[in-house]
Amino acid sequence: MALAESPQPLLQVRDLKVHFPLRGAHKDATVKAVDGISFDVPAGRTVAIVGESGCGKSTTAYAVLGLEKPTSGQVLFDGRDITHLRGRDRQALASEMQIVFQDPSAALDPKMTIGDSVAEPLAIAGRPRQERRRRVAELLDRVGLSQTFAARLPNALSGGQRQRVVIARALALSPRLLVLDEPVSALDVSIRSQILNLLLELQRDLGLTYLFISHDLSVVRHIADDALVLYLGTIAERGPVDALFEAPRHPYTQALLSAIPLPDPARQRRRERIVLKGELPSALDPPVGCPFIGRCPISIDRCARVRPPLVPCPTGTEAACHVRAPADGGVVGL
Repeated sequence: MALAESPQPLLQVRDLKVHFPLRGAHKDATVKAVDGISFDVPAGRTVAIVGESGCGKSTTAYAVLGLEKPTSGQVLFDGRDITHLRGRDRQALASEMQIVFQDPSAALDPKMTIGDSVAEPLAIAGRPRQERRRRVAELLDRVGLSQTFAARLPNALSGGQRQRVVIARALALSPRLLVLDEPVSALDVSIRSQILNLLLELQRDLGLTYLFISHDLSVVRHIADDALVLYLGTIAERGPVDALFEAPRHPYTQALLSAIPLPDPARQRRRERIVLKGELPSALDPPVGCPFIGRCPISIDRCARVRPPLVPCPTGTEAACHVRAPADGGVVGL
């Protein structure tokens, strides 16, 4: 099941694997950072990838952008296979795909003015100086900053202002896809909603498509249409965000959601917090069967032997769980 009906999604990922061989004492070992995931990102929509640290979220994003080399699988952009593009062919995609990193301070050269930073992609693309100046002013206005910011250095800006600059720079070449890697996690809580609202406004006005990486499910609910829940490089559950939040099927998804504070104190007191026992297994030696078996409160014998496939659930999601989403179509219980 695709995340959304579409004649041709803008981004298609098929059975993506990113494995890292280890040398030295572990010369025959392999870290399976991403281990066979597939998903679509329809044009004009936001698909989020969520999960704990180390689950493969950022590695997936970097493989999509060509910053990590896939071990196997396929990445298609607008129907074109871009999995193994290199050199000039990969550089040509910069006008179509851009990334916004987590830390805006690290993303900006402290010695470059804001205007020069925003104009940098245009300069690399060989755009004339007059066009660059006009575009910088336009972009700063688009992200809610006055033109006076062009002459400032990054250390004169707040964290939220720096992230607006980074977003402006990412938009310089008018891309169709933005990969947003934890774009608000380094910001104060009071600023996060402002940046999220800006991203929603830009998507509406410019028709942008987002691949949104986050560990914060409350942020995901605010901005995403669909979501993938990753665990140890595999998809535990995926589907429309509303369905994931209202009726999650996988026990891992349920545990993640139970940790989100509710605004209603009475509901917060009534809700049971699901605390996962144990640590995230090593991607160096993942379980043979279900990746979640070591921390799952409802596992059965089959879970230790067979990796569960993603199966459509009555609630509108797909889950990889022998108990909650049995592949034989048996009764699915909450």
